[in-house]
Amino acid sequence: MKTEDVFGSFPVLETERLCLRKIENKDISDMFEYGSNPEVTKYVTWSTHKSLEDTKGFMEFALGQYEKKDLAPWGIEWKETGKLIGTIDFVSWSISNRTAEIGYVLSPDYWGKGITTEAARRVIEFGFKEMNLVRIQARCFTENAGSERVMQKAGMTFEGIIRKGLYAKGKHHDLKLYSILKEEYDGIYTQN
Repeated sequence: MKTEDVFGSFPVLETERLCLRKIENKDISDMFEYGSNPEVTKYVTWSTHKSLEDTKGFMEFALGQYEKKDLAPWGIEWKETGKLIGTIDFVSWSISNRTAEIGYVLSPDYWGKGITTEAARRVIEFGFKEMNLVRIQARCFTENAGSERVMQKAGMTFEGIIRKGLYAKGKHHDLKLYSILKEEYDGIYTQN
């Protein structure tokens, strides 16, 4: 299996409330709206967007990834309004090990509504069913309780603390590591 086998024709994923799709140029103001919020960027590796140029830089990166048929972010679209409210993606994928890691960000206007969990569950399903994965993991800064709750509600198991596991924004951060295995996914999701 190759990356382009799965992402060559970028898959659109749907849930009850969300459409996970390619980011488009029309999404730039929606993305800037949450990307410029310091509360959103507090626990991510990238800096708060100071101008639309910062957002445009990320947009160009994403569009380039689609063009290369490589791992790229899904825009999280709120179906009710068509508004882009965040992104979710596989931030890494080891094809030989059949493992991957997910990452996500969401506009604070939509926090606390189970939206990121809904998106994460759909991406996890895609990973196990379409990418032939045996393990999917996620990491968060130890103080990021919201992200940790998403991992728990998505069926992931806490594995431990990766001490000083990430250097970002001028310092090392401890990370919480969660994962879900294919057999655990089958046990949780095929019963529902």
